[in-house]
Amino acid sequence: MKRRSSHAKILLACLLTLACLALPRSSNAQRPDKDYLSAIEADKIRDAETPNARVKLFIEFADDRLKKFQYELDHPSQSKHPELLNYLMNSYSGCIDDAADIIQVGLEKQDNIREAVDLMATKTKDYLVILQKWSTEGPDREIYKDNLDDAIEGTQDAMNEAEKAKKKAAPPPVRRKT
Repeated sequence: MKRRSSHAKILLACLLTLACLALPRSSNAQRPDKDYLSAIEADKIRDAETPNARVKLFIEFADDRLKKFQYELDHPSQSKHPELLNYLMNSYSGCIDDAADIIQVGLEKQDNIREAVDLMATKTKDYLVILQKWSTEGPDREIYKDNLDDAIEGTQDAMNEAEKAKKKAAPPPVRRKT
């Protein structure tokens, strides 16, 4: 009899453990799974009501990453300099990729994303100039070259997609006075 009760206790413990593992974690359930966004940035993205607003936020975050990258180049940290440069470049790429994805979804849903498309087309041209400059004359290029090359490719793709989207995105309706 004693042996059965110990087996029952083990079985009960296993079932409770499985039940706990199956429950969603509240912190992960509330936040988009973007490891390059801070909690505040993820909240802003989640709270943005329109695709235009989300793209604008991702562009702002990408801009912030490039500014921080330039600061790190100008003022190298004593520790983790290579890791920080690579993290910032990857974060920039993630922001641009996510903004481009939102534009694609907006096109498919036929949302009014004209503002987002125009912003993406303008900013990616500016970003491409900066990235290409770092590619040819940036300090410590060998540290972040692979991530920089990926960022340049992603920015070019986003710029090309934005140019194509300009043709596809329906202009807002014009109300005629009669």
